[in-house]
Amino acid sequence: MTTYRSLAQSEFCHGAYRLVPIRYEDREPIRAWRNAQLEILRQAAPLTAEQQDSYFQRIVLPLFEQEQPGQLLFSLLHHDELVAYGGLVHISWADARAEVSFLVEPGRAADAATYRQDFLAHLRLLGQAAFEGLKFNRLFTETYDIRPAHVAILEEAGFRLEGRLRQHIQLQPGTFADSLMHGQLAADYATAFGTAL
Repeated sequence: MTTYRSLAQSEFCHGAYRLVPIRYEDREPIRAWRNAQLEILRQAAPLTAEQQDSYFQRIVLPLFEQEQPGQLLFSLLHHDELVAYGGLVHISWADARAEVSFLVEPGRAADAATYRQDFLAHLRLLGQAAFEGLKFNRLFTETYDIRPAHVAILEEAGFRLEGRLRQHIQLQPGTFADSLMHGQLAADYATAFGTAL
């Protein structure tokens, strides 16, 4: 398994879930998931297979060799099956912070209980990587306010609402949504998941 130079640990586990550095073979399912869920992503148009391959070759694979990459992407496995991906993006190493990204397989996203379980597992394991593995101080997220269930899970996991950017994103011509900004400090993570940092 390929590991990131910046992380001593190659995988993070909780129950039937494993968070592993993003795998090259996961690029095509991830592309399909992104194209099926454009309304919740900061992605303007569907990705082609060629664009995805190029992105993995030019951007993703070099991350494994960098001391302080701008992002650390992971595959989330449930019973060894790929169910989601995401990671730490827009990393500021100087400030010990990163933005959380997460996208789950669309069928699992459609089932509220499964989505909650997958997202909580991702946040728990990503927190291990960020707060325990990398000694980060802070994680943050941006969520469109059309996703109240997603926001509730973030808050259950110890993220606190820190601001609202009114009519920040245009979903379609003439239809705007607010962006909700949440943050989690290492202490918030420890409290939410009952861990000692």
